[in-house]
Amino acid sequence: MALKATVYKVNLQIADMDRHYYADHPLTIAQHPSETDTRMMVRILAFALNASDTLQFSKGLCVDDEAELWDVSLSGEVDVWIEFGQADEKWLRKASGRAKQVILYTYGGRSVPIWWQQNQETLARFKNLSVVNIPEEAVEQLGGFVSRNMAIQVSISEGQVWLSDGDKSLMIEPEVLK
Repeated sequence: MALKATVYKVNLQIADMDRHYYADHPLTIAQHPSETDTRMMVRILAFALNASDTLQFSKGLCVDDEAELWDVSLSGEVDVWIEFGQADEKWLRKASGRAKQVILYTYGGRSVPIWWQQNQETLARFKNLSVVNIPEEAVEQLGGFVSRNMAIQVSISEGQVWLSDGDKSLMIEPEVLK
């Protein structure tokens, strides 16, 4: 019997001073059985960093022609395509052809600089691609926020991201690679 996704409820309160975006987002997140808690939290962090009224999670890891997180206009155009991990060039080329902007959030500690060194030149030709690394220590600490019902406040200012759930807080400085 196949394992089912675990469903999480997240009340995300965002105050993004860099973009002048202030909103509450009640989210329902499905965590695939193969997905770790920290990866799910990286997805939530990416949502907070790119939040808009039209940003949405797609059908999930198993869908080949959709981003995991994307902003699709009412006319069906993909404004922002967001991916996670250390994606290959072929997948990012496909995303860059379909979306106005593509953002790849990498995480994984020591393997990221090796991956970046191997792919930097190839990825440089995608003008609409941004690559942002979330530091390993921050990713590990994000896992401490996981519960079935989360209420997380996110403040973003001058590139720094502050997360708090009332019991704990965390400051993250995403590193822009491209």
